Amino acid sequence: MGFARTCSVALVGVEGVVVEVQADLEPGVAAFTLVGLPDKSLTESRDRVRAAVVNSGGEWPQKKLTVGLSPASVPKGGSGFDLAVACAVLGAAERIDPRVLADIVMIGELGLDGRVRPVRGVLPAVLAAADAGYEQVVVPECTAAEAALVPGVSVLGVRSLRQLIAVLTDEPVPDEEPDDSGRPDRLMAGLSLPGAGLGVDVGGAGPQGHDHAHDLADVVGQLSARTAMEVAAAGGHHVFLHGSPGAGKTMLAERLPTIMPRLTRAESLEVTAVHSVAGMLPPGKPLVDIPPFCAPHHSSTMQSLVGGGRGIARPGAVSLAHRGVLFLDEAPEFSTHALDALRQPLESGHVVIARSAGVVRLPSRFLMLLAANPCPCGRFSLTSDACDCSPSSVRRYQARLSGPLLDRVDLRVEVEPVTRAELTARGARGETTRVVAERVRAARERAAERFKDTPWHTNSDVPGHELRTRWHALPGALTEAEHSLERGLLTARGLDRVLRVAWTIADLAGHDRPDEGDVGLALQLRTGVPRGVPMVVGART
Repeated sequence: MGFARTCSVALVGVEGVVVEVQADLEPGVAAFTLVGLPDKSLTESRDRVRAAVVNSGGEWPQKKLTVGLSPASVPKGGSGFDLAVACAVLGAAERIDPRVLADIVMIGELGLDGRVRPVRGVLPAVLAAADAGYEQVVVPECTAAEAALVPGVSVLGVRSLRQLIAVLTDEPVPDEEPDDSGRPDRLMAGLSLPGAGLGVDVGGAGPQGHDHAHDLADVVGQLSARTAMEVAAAGGHHVFLHGSPGAGKTMLAERLPTIMPRLTRAESLEVTAVHSVAGMLPPGKPLVDIPPFCAPHHSSTMQSLVGGGRGIARPGAVSLAHRGVLFLDEAPEFSTHALDALRQPLESGHVVIARSAGVVRLPSRFLMLLAANPCPCGRFSLTSDACDCSPSSVRRYQARLSGPLLDRVDLRVEVEPVTRAELTARGARGETTRVVAERVRAARERAAERFKDTPWHTNSDVPGHELRTRWHALPGALTEAEHSLERGLLTARGLDRVLRVAWTIADLAGHDRPDEGDVGLALQLRTGVPRGVPMVVGART
């Protein structure tokens, strides 16, 4: 009787659980039994592993073979267990020393010819292995750079099962030449899920690497909206842009990520883990270090927005936009249920999805940007009678964005149509992305210095009671906001959000504490009601 064990990782959402892969050989009729709550793709590994071992020059044991995946209560799926199953079987057959396998985590799919193919979710799998105390990980060669992002772990990238057997048995390692026919490496097909990256951008440039295709200077006019974009980027505040078609709402939204600071190392690992599980890491870029931009179509279902699917839930748009921007263009055209499902992740920064296969917690701390026309035809305004919609249809259209959802939006700006004089004027353009991004970076640094001994990083993260008790505005600065609360124009949540925006405006203006002008501008951006405050950050200094 032979026995061997090694380890692999089962992914539950974007979190990993280390699984012990055990192989047991007993005398009897040759059979291969796989136990431990495997799904269909994992059950099929029996045939893949057998063919891979034989085609790699190994001998398949002609005995009763049982492979167990422990803990058996955790659902397991995918083809990433193939490599661990093959090595455990070879260890039980004494082709490999079982003692060598015990403390190694193996992740990878096997082709019938023994090649090791990549799988999605390598980064969160290696992070889980490191958290569990494992120091050696074997992954497919083309995902070794992604696995190497985890500190304190020795990563071995292999191209075939032959190479891994040779390494584990101290034999000469055979060369596996890559395909040089000029076509893309066929092994790389395992890294991406077709269609998964549509509507998501993680390959653009941030402030340090200027994106010339999306420069803020290209936006004509729109001083109020540009100010709102700057405040949103500096404090992580949600924005609602409403105005007629063609006024520049989408242009502004596409340029918002370019003025946001690059992600920190910890944030990059969080974002990369989500995108790795979703199968949409950019080729040749294992680490996502810029804020992602996710713009789902208005026909998207609730499951595609918050996550879901059959079996273990997969990340949705709110998770793909983690630490970045979620842009909902034509927001009233989205399903009411889908929009209201955003209310919980907007507050908590994560989404919890319960399914029969298990409960998944996915990160979803994003900056939401809503864009909407004033009515179905888009021409409704208080100063023009060009709208063809009836008053009831205008009310129904605007009511599709519920009050509780809009109460979680910090900045509400009307995007006015661009005039002929603004569009055809020659001369100086507006401020460039690089100039605005530098101000945003400086404001983020001021906020980070203020919150250095706390778990928060931006003003939008800080709970309202902390702002009211630990960091105070100047005396009398909140008088107008408190009067708005008493008159019912602001909710308690709205007052807290006004205070957060006021702190962001103070950081952009270089003030130590928000003054009356900072709070006035925050109220103006919150309610959309003019209060005589210049819509320029720092104009009062």
